[in-house]
Amino acid sequence: MGDFLRIVIAILVPPLGVFLSVGLSGAFWLNILLTLLGYVPGIVHAVWVIAKN
Repeated sequence: MGDFLRIVIAILVPPLGVFLSVGLSGAFWLNILLTLLGYVPGIVHAVWVIAKN
């Protein structure tokens, strides 16, 4: 799956984008927490994780 598609998914559903990149790791659970605290921090973290990998 291409990075562009993962980033689009991350914008729509941030935890799903992170899950597709790293699976059930700490980054996934952190992203769920950030998304619950605010949608924008979840998106920023998800795009960062996808770009890093």
